[in-house]
Amino acid sequence: MWYHVAEPNSYLVITGAGIDKVTIKKKAFVLPFQKVSKISITPFDFSMNLTAMTVEKLKFSLPAVFTIGPADAMDSLEKYAVLLTGESDGRPTASASQGAVTVAAGRNHVQDIVKGIIEGETRSIVSTMTMEELFRERKVFKDKVIQQVQSELDQFGLCIYNANVKELQDTPGSEYFAFLSRKAHEGALNQAKVDVADARMRGEVGEAEKQGKTKQEVAKIHAATAVLETERKAEKAAADAKLTDKEISIGKDLNLARIEASRAAERRDAELNTEVEKKKALMELERQRATTVVKATIAKESSQQSADAELYREQKNAEGKKYSEQADAEAAAFRRLKDAEANFQAKEREAEANFLVSKRAAEAEYFRAEREAQAHLIKQQREAEGLSAMAKAYGDMADVLGGPQGLMQYLMLQNNTYERLANANAEAIRGLQPKINVWNTGAQGDGQIADPTAPIRNLFQSLPPLLSTIHDQTGMQPPSWLAQMPQENGVKGQRKELRNGSGV
Repeated sequence: MWYHVAEPNSYLVITGAGIDKVTIKKKAFVLPFQKVSKISITPFDFSMNLTAMTVEKLKFSLPAVFTIGPADAMDSLEKYAVLLTGESDGRPTASASQGAVTVAAGRNHVQDIVKGIIEGETRSIVSTMTMEELFRERKVFKDKVIQQVQSELDQFGLCIYNANVKELQDTPGSEYFAFLSRKAHEGALNQAKVDVADARMRGEVGEAEKQGKTKQEVAKIHAATAVLETERKAEKAAADAKLTDKEISIGKDLNLARIEASRAAERRDAELNTEVEKKKALMELERQRATTVVKATIAKESSQQSADAELYREQKNAEGKKYSEQADAEAAAFRRLKDAEANFQAKEREAEANFLVSKRAAEAEYFRAEREAQAHLIKQQREAEGLSAMAKAYGDMADVLGGPQGLMQYLMLQNNTYERLANANAEAIRGLQPKINVWNTGAQGDGQIADPTAPIRNLFQSLPPLLSTIHDQTGMQPPSWLAQMPQENGVKGQRKELRNGSGV
């Protein structure tokens, strides 16, 4: 009798005396005529590459990894111990000798059985699905595979702990998934381009809106700045005008000083030239005195000296007076020049002001004339529209009244034309007191009796030619109650008859 204890990942399987089938335990006393062996419940992986075909007859490769092991339940462990322990050729595992029991290592046949079950169930499921369903319902496909395989593995006491179905792959010679991947990649790339373009469009639109608002704000700031600059320019212009006036005054003083200095220099130069000429004359006089007229000159020196002194005084007085008058004249000329310049500048500024006023007045007159022209144009357009509407209305009325003649008669009645014509005719013959005498001279030949109504008949016979002539010349027709004018062809025919009848 031996006492055996199993490892945490294994169970003891006892058969023999006193046991109908098998007994599964973690620890037990093994009696004589009994055998004991250990089974491991550690799961093991099955890696396989299945080749299957969908309902559209599309072949593909399905890599999958299944983690399978004995179920940790007594009924499942009994099935596993009875059906799958031992070697694949049916030989039993080595029994315990002298209390030593090892875990059965023969699992190759188990893997073959499980692989066959997985391949069969997977192919049967795939054959009822389309490729699109495999892609769209991978979890459903995985659940179906696990459910079908588990239903087959239950009879062996095995359990699927995990099933990992990898990406579908093309079989050798097929590029279906490669094309699908390329299609998805291109679609994603194109969609990404569309999204980028849409995002860029929204960014550019937003940027344009921000730039537009920025430009609007900048325009407002520029407008305010322009107003301030205009005010500052006006102030600067006033300051420049004051500065210009001051500069003109200072320049005037400087010019006067320059002129005075120039006149003094010229005066001094004239004096020096006079003295030089005098010296030259004296030297010449001394030379002549020394040669031929020494005695005469000496005799006249006293009187000449006095005369020269008097002359010199008179010359100096004349020169001083002349210089004074010349200085006064130059000062007066300078004053007149500056006054003329000031007057010219004043007139120039006045002319500029008048020009600006005239320009503004001309612009205002032009603006007023333009507005009047626009108003006149709008008025004429409205009148033309009114005349067009009236013409259309008259056309409709002419259609209703039977033609232009009916419209003209209606307008003549509406405007009291007949009444005014009657009044004018009455006014024309007022006070004439006409006398109408109808003479009947007797028989008209061949012994016929004279007809007293012949003049009246002749009068009425003359009306059609008269009315026809008025119609030809004026286009006016008599009222329908008085006479009905014939049509154009009829009129021509009548005229011919009248001419033929009258012998014209």
